[in-house]
Amino acid sequence: MKILSVFNNKGGVGKTTLTYHLAHSLSELGNKVLIIDADPQCNLTIYSMTVEAIHKIWEEEDECIEMGIEEFRKKTTPRKVKNLHDKPRSLHYLLMPTSDGTGEYETLSPPLKITKNLDMIPGRLSLHEFEEKISSRWSDAYRGDALAIRTITRIRSIAEEYGKKLKYDYVIIDTSPSLGALNKTIISTVDGFFVPAAPDMFSLYGIRNIGSSLKKWHDEFEIIYKLISSDKRKLFPKVFVQFLGYTIYNARKYTKPSAKWNLAQAHLKYALEIPEIIHTYIGKDLRESITDELLAEPIGGESIMHSHNTFPTLAQHYRVPMWNIPDVDRIDKEHQNTINGQKPDILGTKKKYNDFSNSLIQRIKLLG
Repeated sequence: MKILSVFNNKGGVGKTTLTYHLAHSLSELGNKVLIIDADPQCNLTIYSMTVEAIHKIWEEEDECIEMGIEEFRKKTTPRKVKNLHDKPRSLHYLLMPTSDGTGEYETLSPPLKITKNLDMIPGRLSLHEFEEKISSRWSDAYRGDALAIRTITRIRSIAEEYGKKLKYDYVIIDTSPSLGALNKTIISTVDGFFVPAAPDMFSLYGIRNIGSSLKKWHDEFEIIYKLISSDKRKLFPKVFVQFLGYTIYNARKYTKPSAKWNLAQAHLKYALEIPEIIHTYIGKDLRESITDELLAEPIGGESIMHSHNTFPTLAQHYRVPMWNIPDVDRIDKEHQNTINGQKPDILGTKKKYNDFSNSLIQRIKLLG
């Protein structure tokens, strides 16, 4: 099993849309996939579930989240605790024992089943509280404090525990665009990550910021790793996170097929700068698994590079991947002409994402 993340310091690049469709594509190719929504904005959760279903999960947890796990256990019956834990729970709920410094749950709550091969751990708006715990305990990690080490590695441990029990091939952790403490612990402890980039100046600076932050994070984790016992080292990945590459996403298509990657000139200018920015700012220690020649090319080539027009909006509206929109039982009247008129293009998104997924899988295999 590999634990992955899709990350960019710049928002608005379609990261959640890409993560959602990548997870569905990987699962439809026969892989068992778990997605974990670690973005406090919960966009991936909103993409995957009805508002009513999200509210039900959150409402059931509210009392526990607000009073803390120990106090909740004291004030309620064991049966109520068990009933709560026997249903799909949010990531924040799963992190509560670590946050409160108590013993972990005896069993894993079941993940939310999205499709046959795709499950999810939903997000929760209150996850920012766990980020505050990470920040307050970070300095204690340097002296090997057990709770601090557990706090900065717990999200990876949760992914590993679910993977071991339910035999996932891939766990994909969705993150916010922040370079704060929460993402520092997530990105630094996954096996690999890639960057979806819009071909513009802001994405170039986003990659630069990621590279600068990763260098600092690597140095910090190296110091912690050297100071702790061998037992505690087992909580960390054997190799610091590796960069899998980039993809240009949601770009304008050029009408002349002779243009590189079929990009409009304004976009092509920035797209051509991405490989050099990666080479300059993403440290070589994070690029050891994949050659510079391969990293210079976007993952999947042009497969998902160009804009899908209104298809992602329709997909979010119906909470299905784009290629499944025509199969929805009840299509809203205002969408019928668009869907019927563009059905071949809508269905064609499946092959594009499958091509992208297979290209990504080839890079993941290079991680060893």
